[in-house]
Amino acid sequence: MAVNAARSQEGFTSAAARRVMSAACRAAGLDDRGAELIRLGENALFRLVAAPVIVRVARGWEWLPKARTEVAVSRWLAGEGFPAARLVGGLEQPFVIDGHPVTFWQLIVEGDRKATYGELGRVLHDLHSMTVPTGLELPRFDPFDKQDLRINRAVIPEDDRVFLRKRWHELRAQYEELQFETPKGPVHGDAHVQNLMVDAQGEVILIDFEAFCFDHPEWDLMVTAVEHHSLRWQTDEQYADFVRAYGRDLRDWHGYDTLRRLQEFGMTTWLMQNVRESEETAAEYQRRIAGLRNDDAPRDWRPW
Repeated sequence: MAVNAARSQEGFTSAAARRVMSAACRAAGLDDRGAELIRLGENALFRLVAAPVIVRVARGWEWLPKARTEVAVSRWLAGEGFPAARLVGGLEQPFVIDGHPVTFWQLIVEGDRKATYGELGRVLHDLHSMTVPTGLELPRFDPFDKQDLRINRAVIPEDDRVFLRKRWHELRAQYEELQFETPKGPVHGDAHVQNLMVDAQGEVILIDFEAFCFDHPEWDLMVTAVEHHSLRWQTDEQYADFVRAYGRDLRDWHGYDTLRRLQEFGMTTWLMQNVRESEETAAEYQRRIAGLRNDDAPRDWRPW
């Protein structure tokens, strides 16, 4: 299949992603008419109308290793019977269309409720207890992965770019000082409650494996700990349910504050990729960059 990586550098917008999605569907023999964009973040997610399929379009050629990891992890978890998102069968994945990796996933028909933080804690506990099989090559967790690309390509003021590069170097120095005491194992890499779905049968299903890695479990606990302790996105009761289910509160660990800064930095650079999509996105980016500039200020960030 022909690949034109240069086109992937022109900017990843919802319109550009839709063109890639349509071409990928043609290559896969699927009908994309009426496909709905359901999310634009690190990837663009489209729901097809003609088949129970979700199409996941990555930002560019540099995301190909992540797409390959997603495919390998999904197949492993399916073989283990772990409740996780499943690939569409009969396709050699990932596809690469104009420099964009594309994967096809079975639609999960949601039930009438969202996953709880207690369920997130239990899923992570079960995941971290698994043994990665020989032959499944997983990267280490890299909190700086693709940060250079985000900073270089985002449509932001130059003084923001200078500040973010300076913060990037500061965080790298702090990261190098971290001392972990836990063994390494399978880590989701982006373990927030929105990456759980509850299907129509009530089963809690883990999704989104692009950051999956082999590393310390603290990286998965970091997300919910920061959302609670720093951003106050959960009630005390919700966070207590998470801690009880998993068996640990990351804030008790000496390295928590470094992980907090890393998580907040990643949340900001993730969002800034889409500042051109809407005024709301641009306004939320402004809230987040202001928070990074004043580490002691209260965070009024909104879930996205």
